Amino acid sequence: MVFKDTDITYKIMDKHIVLTKRASSPQPKEKINHNAQQHRVRGKVIDTQGVPVPFVNVLIKNSKTGVYTNEDGVFELACTPTDVLVVTNVSYETKEVSVRGRTEIAITLKEAVTDLGEVVLNAGYYTTTEKVRTGNISKVTSKEVELQPLVSPLQALQGRVAGMEVTPGGDLPGTAPTIRIRGQNSLRDEGNYPLYIIDGMPINATPVESNNSNLTLKGIDPLSTLNLSNIESIEVLKDADATAIYGSRGANGVILITTKKGFEGKTAFQARIYSGVSTVPNRLDLLNTKQYLQIRNRAFENDGVEPTTRNAYDLLLWDQNRETDWQDVFWGGNAWVTNANLSVSGGNANTQFQMNGGYQEQGTVYPGDSKYQKATVGLSLDHSSKDQKFSLGLRLNYGVDINFLMGVSGNLISGLSPNAPPIFNEDGSLHWEEWTEASLNNPIQGYFNTSKTKSNNLISNINFNYRIINDLTFKTSIGYTSFQSTEIVKIPKRSYNPATWQTRDHRSTHLEGKRDSWIIEPQLVYSPNIGSVHFDVLVGTTFQQSQNNQMQVTGSGYVSESIIGNLAAAETLTQGINQTTDYRYHAVFGRLGLNWNQKYYLNLTGRRDGSSRFGPGKRWANFGAIGAAWIFSEEKWVRKHLEFLSFGKLRGSYGTTGNDQIGDYGYLNAYEATVAPGGLFPTSLANPDYSWEVNKKLETGIQLGFLKDMVNIGVSWYRNRSSDQLVGYPLPGLTGFNTVQANLPATVQNTGWEVEFSSFNLRRKHFSWQTTFNVSLPSNKLVSYPGLEDSSYANTYRVGHPLNINLLYQYEGVDPESGLYTFTDINDDGRYDYQDRVLIKDQTRQLFGGINNTLTYKNFSLQFLLQFVKQEGKLSLFDAGRYGAKRAAVVSALEEESPFQNISQSSSSFQAYLNAQNTDLAYTDASFIRLKTLSLSYSLPPSTLRTIGINGCKIFVNGQNLFTLTGYEGLDPEFALSGMSFGNLRTITAGLQLNF
Repeated sequence: MVFKDTDITYKIMDKHIVLTKRASSPQPKEKINHNAQQHRVRGKVIDTQGVPVPFVNVLIKNSKTGVYTNEDGVFELACTPTDVLVVTNVSYETKEVSVRGRTEIAITLKEAVTDLGEVVLNAGYYTTTEKVRTGNISKVTSKEVELQPLVSPLQALQGRVAGMEVTPGGDLPGTAPTIRIRGQNSLRDEGNYPLYIIDGMPINATPVESNNSNLTLKGIDPLSTLNLSNIESIEVLKDADATAIYGSRGANGVILITTKKGFEGKTAFQARIYSGVSTVPNRLDLLNTKQYLQIRNRAFENDGVEPTTRNAYDLLLWDQNRETDWQDVFWGGNAWVTNANLSVSGGNANTQFQMNGGYQEQGTVYPGDSKYQKATVGLSLDHSSKDQKFSLGLRLNYGVDINFLMGVSGNLISGLSPNAPPIFNEDGSLHWEEWTEASLNNPIQGYFNTSKTKSNNLISNINFNYRIINDLTFKTSIGYTSFQSTEIVKIPKRSYNPATWQTRDHRSTHLEGKRDSWIIEPQLVYSPNIGSVHFDVLVGTTFQQSQNNQMQVTGSGYVSESIIGNLAAAETLTQGINQTTDYRYHAVFGRLGLNWNQKYYLNLTGRRDGSSRFGPGKRWANFGAIGAAWIFSEEKWVRKHLEFLSFGKLRGSYGTTGNDQIGDYGYLNAYEATVAPGGLFPTSLANPDYSWEVNKKLETGIQLGFLKDMVNIGVSWYRNRSSDQLVGYPLPGLTGFNTVQANLPATVQNTGWEVEFSSFNLRRKHFSWQTTFNVSLPSNKLVSYPGLEDSSYANTYRVGHPLNINLLYQYEGVDPESGLYTFTDINDDGRYDYQDRVLIKDQTRQLFGGINNTLTYKNFSLQFLLQFVKQEGKLSLFDAGRYGAKRAAVVSALEEESPFQNISQSSSSFQAYLNAQNTDLAYTDASFIRLKTLSLSYSLPPSTLRTIGINGCKIFVNGQNLFTLTGYEGLDPEFALSGMSFGNLRTITAGLQLNF
């Protein structure tokens, strides 16, 4: 938020104010008697209800001397009798108070209704405000992020940003979440990553590969090494007007992460620590041993089959009275979490700094003592010359995380009966005898395998600004990032059945990866006023280069478990991946912004992109957008006839962005060296003719404010169309290649409505209540795909339907004769295949959003977020009769009239069950409302802390995923379609924050 007086610009940065002297000609100043005797003035700032107001700036007029009120509204300042105090706070009207020789002063401030023009938004290459923005930009502040017990900062955005879906990659920290901004634009998963920019530095959004079986599916989050406590704000850019200036990089939206900065004032220290525990919040209702054995015995009776030790080991070999809830064994543990953060900041009028360090440790709910650790450091340094013509900013963020987590697959319980043997012996070794007797493996074989994944991530940026003349500024941003990961998985023999691994030896796999990238972006900014029109002109260019290195090696034949991982001690080394790729990107871009009479706004952006991922003649493409806004509440006729309307704006935008999120060198033939020296073999087929994937975006929206902006509503409609789809097109095996890079003649469309609401519900003497709400109604479909029926995607997509569909059989019910599920054989060929899957099931969310409430009472503060989703999901574990865990609902199969097929363990029964899983019989409502976050804090009165030198003390308790209201009978409705069991742990933490 920014507002100005005669010669000082006040910039609100969270809980402090940065003061910057304006560059305009100096104004006449009051004479100051510097020889006057100074004395200490103690004051208290309150509002009209008598409530103390913290974090108020008290500045001696026409000077750079000032302080801030503490959390009790009290300040102390050395003044002369003739000084005038300027008292400012973003939520109150500015007030000037003469000292007049007093030593104690009481100051009362009047509340100021929040001005949309004060909410500053980071649009990347420029800044704007909530009031005048022409594009669609959502902002989440540090208060909503910093205390959440998460590793990924983007998971903190769940339910907070309209149009943005954030799905955790799993329950293990460090796993990459899936981010979708306004749906899926590309047929390729890797073609849907948004652009991440941290303090001006673009970050590769692709998850880091892993050999860890629990991290392989989603990969490692490239943002996992960021410190959430050091994030100032996160802006999400969605429409063409907001993203087109990033060209091809902004096709799937842009996420801007800004870290905290220093401020002018005495050096301040802050220490924060919290600790807590995470657990799995839900359990499946499964058959107990008595019910399970009854079902199994009935299956053999119905089939007329004699139980043997081979087909009924659970009935003949295992203890019939043993009962184990395998959910408690596999994921019933407590995952402890600890987080500590220390920061120091301060500076003077020309130089401000901020340094911070953090440490986080988190365990796992699975058996064992594996854990995740992260350490981070950050530095922010800003300097400006006395005449304000030159400024310099430095941002450094460095993080190291070590992931020892292996975990256990949550799907293991599906293959275990409640009377199955134990998995451990009393000495802690794996139990094999009873499992081997039944010709089975211990379900957690591999338990003693260990994994260590270490990531080092440096993100740095330097920006220079020089004001050449009034209204003309030269800017340069220089960034460098280096992400290195090393992973070793040790596989000792004792992790596996000695009866089958006697001839095998100890092994290890090693994976190393490195991503280096640099960027230089010089720019010229010209901001003149011509009559009643204000212009913002920006021209710039981008030079960027990235290099990715990856190497994989497997070592085997270690003579001892103690030396596993020492490749020099391995008997055999096997080279896996060993590749280096380079990516070069160059662009020129420009922006023209017009502001006419504070009512009419026009924003034109353009960019010409060049990418090394395309062949000669295809590397360059042009992208651009136009955005416009009309603040009609500034019109005289609106003010006269619609007095209840305090703010009204219509806006719209249209533009194009590109997409080059494909592999490098796809337009060339690629070769790898043969195992024997001196040879090469081809690994990919050249296609020099493919070019840019293009995304065309259209949007319109309206923003309304009522009761002096106490109530605000925003509604947006969008349509995005992505064409010339870039895919790895599958090839017949006889060609010798799996795929070739190509443009498909397919067009994907995303449309939707987004509604955002905020209100100040109550403002009383000791109590306030604020609410924010957002809801998104997305729609996705494949608009066109000529030749789809003859392509390799014929059994995956349907024109006119979403990309995320499932093709299903038509369910006919239970056959009264066979007692099995039956289905419609569409072509009467006597078998079931994709020709018979004629039902199209849309698996996308129908709507999603969140409701956030913030309540304060005296020194107490309560904040909670409710996340809601309307969707369908799938349920399994209904196969009655075969070995393995079953839902308790299967008991009803014993009844004469049952919705389930006959209890059987035959192959025909199992095949009918598998087919039923591909009908709408398996689908159910998986909508949910979840208490996503809850935070309760209490700030101790400063008067009780002043004697021990502490400026502030806050005690807080935070909860994550505390409860979920849903009719879904699975573990976690959020993963009702992904195949995962769960990914959201219930976490409760408590902590302490001290300010010095």
